[in-house]
Amino acid sequence: MAAPPASEVLAVELVPYDPRWFERAAQERANLERVAGKHLVHVHHIGSTSIAGIMAKPIVDMLPVVKSAQSLDAIETAIVSLGYDWMGEFGLTGRRYCRFNNPQTGKREVQLHIYAEGNPEITRHLAFRDYLRAHPSIAKEYEAEKIRAAALQPHDTLAYNAEKNDWIKRVEKDALAWMKSR
Repeated sequence: MAAPPASEVLAVELVPYDPRWFERAAQERANLERVAGKHLVHVHHIGSTSIAGIMAKPIVDMLPVVKSAQSLDAIETAIVSLGYDWMGEFGLTGRRYCRFNNPQTGKREVQLHIYAEGNPEITRHLAFRDYLRAHPSIAKEYEAEKIRAAALQPHDTLAYNAEKNDWIKRVEKDALAWMKSR
């Protein structure tokens, strides 16, 4: 995986849960469906902002699923028309990464992780999200892990992500097994 450019290294900002994150996700889903609907299968709200009650970086992560690999790039113009920066795969094969920074503040507000239907990353993301939603005590453990990682790496989101990676990978295995058993 290629390292993101230095401009992607941001300070870590964890904030208390905000129910407006779900509203923003619904707004982004509607925007995406409006401009790229014929290519979309579904648009999921993922990441910590999709888990009620836990602290998160105030950036809404969305996982649009498109019909085919050809659709991944066919929607670029539509996504850019919404004000997103189209970053291509950005280090993850099969993904298209897009970011939306508020034009007034420059702060990142939304990230898209776009995959073609059938990509196993979709299942991994949804299993982790759904597992934490179904197990509030594990979600609170995740919140504690995020606080720990932010205390160790407050000025570098990449290092912060690496710091909590072992915890995430361990729980992802449990989440995938849980999802498979349902």
